[in-house]
Amino acid sequence: MTQHDAIVVGTGFAGLYMLHRLHAQGLNAIVLEQGSDVGGTWYWNRYPGARCDNESLGYSYSFLPDLDQEWSWPERYSEQPVILRYLNTVADRLDLRRDIRFDTRVEAARFDEQSSTWAVSTAQGETLTARYLVMATGCLSVPNWPEIPGRDDFDGDVLHTALWPHEDYDFTGKTVAVIGTGSTAIQSIPKIAEQARTLTVFQRTANHCVPAQNMPMDPEVEAERKAHYPEIRAKSRLTRSGDFVPQGEVTLMALSSDKQQRILEDCWQQGGFYTQYPFNDVLTDPNANAIVTAFSHDQIRKRVKDPAVAELLCAKDHPFGTKRLCADTNYFETYNLDHVHLVNLKSTPIKAITASGIRTSARDHEVDVIVFATGFDAMTGALTSIDIEGRDGLRLRDKWAEGTRALLGVAMNGFPNLFTVTGPGSPSVMINVVPAIEQHVEWIDRCIDWMEQRGAQTIEPEARAEDAWVEHVNETANATLFPQANSWYMGANIPGKPRMFMPYVGGLGDFRRRCDEIADEGYSGFAVT
Repeated sequence: MTQHDAIVVGTGFAGLYMLHRLHAQGLNAIVLEQGSDVGGTWYWNRYPGARCDNESLGYSYSFLPDLDQEWSWPERYSEQPVILRYLNTVADRLDLRRDIRFDTRVEAARFDEQSSTWAVSTAQGETLTARYLVMATGCLSVPNWPEIPGRDDFDGDVLHTALWPHEDYDFTGKTVAVIGTGSTAIQSIPKIAEQARTLTVFQRTANHCVPAQNMPMDPEVEAERKAHYPEIRAKSRLTRSGDFVPQGEVTLMALSSDKQQRILEDCWQQGGFYTQYPFNDVLTDPNANAIVTAFSHDQIRKRVKDPAVAELLCAKDHPFGTKRLCADTNYFETYNLDHVHLVNLKSTPIKAITASGIRTSARDHEVDVIVFATGFDAMTGALTSIDIEGRDGLRLRDKWAEGTRALLGVAMNGFPNLFTVTGPGSPSVMINVVPAIEQHVEWIDRCIDWMEQRGAQTIEPEARAEDAWVEHVNETANATLFPQANSWYMGANIPGKPRMFMPYVGGLGDFRRRCDEIADEGYSGFAVT
């Protein structure tokens, strides 16, 4: 066995920053990464059109002021290759690669109570041990493959947006099927349509979607941001979203009908999360939500020529914003092209995949390529896919069999010295995830340093504190419209997964305050030996 002070799993934004902080403490730390290079989400998700839906100037580390000034983001919303290049630059600048083992998949982790260490087993047959284990595996990192009969029978090419080939895939002249209309599909479908001979989109549920209004980076905006980066970063850390977008300043139902329409028009022209962040009642008041929904549907009807297709693309089974809001560039206009077709799976469901294509209840669709844009086993998939065994033989997947339980989304009762970055019960996917990651990493780093300074052996949440936090997360979610949607926030996209709202909707500022109070009180709610 190889002994370390700390083992980190994953080299996305979270794993790289965690390693950097552990280096600063002087700890012997190593990162295990399944991929062949750094990047996490941005290493694996290379599908056509892949880009961030947070604005580039806010989707980056806040602890590298020199890089803030040197780095230029070419667009308002950055494409995958640009973000991956940024993360590679960070890894090189901080000399992190020397402590990263690539092409190393973690299969199991077991806590040894006698030595108070974690034994981590890899697919390569190696076992490494450490006092601290930090899972920086990401909230959206395990692809969801739908259970469709005959999926392995197809003779053509099969692609998944979350496992895209590293070399370019050419759709030219091919008949293509895309299953799914979530965020990855909305980004990739316009790009695939540019090459494909025909493209058929199989939609089960329409998603609310707003215009990204992407454009080349405005040099004046970039210069202004760089001149005030420290102040903007500090302010963003205390907002609900972790972002610099104005938020929560408008009560839609307090406005006249004309004013409502004017402000919504302005939000749509700004695009992206400007369509959601300014309002403080859209996700709590059904009447306010209905006004935004109606406005959004009207925009879709203006962009799609065929009225029947436009209606199919209008999300009507969940309130606006209660599933991950999608931001599009030419998505709806793509359905105006003669070679692009939409299949409504609610009226004609998929029965099977055959050797030649997709069979619905209405007909067979013969295709050359099937693209699964079917998302992820979100929030928990990367953790439960590893056989994690804590105190007294308790397995994490068993602990979560009836629903996720964690304190602050950072640690679980029964799993000493195990930390999760942006785990269930934290803001994570509800906000700009980079500030969320930084907050978690810094809290974990502070906790480990506190342990080291005192010569403490283990730390884990007390059951009562964990229960209280889970109850608070549920109460906070139930005060909103979020639980009304069968979303991946609820685990609803995975058959058999417990239905429970997993993220924390209280916002980053409130969450940060609560986490700091616990640390300031000597980690109240945690048992320390």
